[in-house]
Amino acid sequence: MLISPAYAQAASGGTESTLLGLLPLVLMFVVLYFVMIRPQLKRQKEHKAMIEAVAKGDEIVTAGGFLGKVSKIGDTYIGVELAAGLEVQMQRTAVVQVLPKGTIK
Repeated sequence: MLISPAYAQAASGGTESTLLGLLPLVLMFVVLYFVMIRPQLKRQKEHKAMIEAVAKGDEIVTAGGFLGKVSKIGDTYIGVELAAGLEVQMQRTAVVQVLPKGTIK
C-alpha cells in the first residue's frame, strides 16, 4: 500500500513537564491580582468608609458632577441641597467625594 502505518510514540515527560507548563499561567494570575484586583478592592473599601462617614452639613460631589450640601441623612438615600431652596434626594453611593468645609460659596 501507499500509506504506511503510524505508530504512537511512548509518552515522555510526566508531571514535571505539566507543572512547568502551568507555571506561566499561575505567575500571570499572581501579577494580575497584585496589579488590578487588590488596588480595586482597596478603593472600594475606602469609598464605602467615606459614604458611611457622610454627615449632615458635609459638602459633596456627586457622580453626576453636582456640588451640594447634605441636608438629610437616611439609610440608603441622602438629601442634598444644590442651591438655596433646591433639594434633591439621591442614593448614598452617588457620592464621589467629600469636600473640605467652605469649598462651596
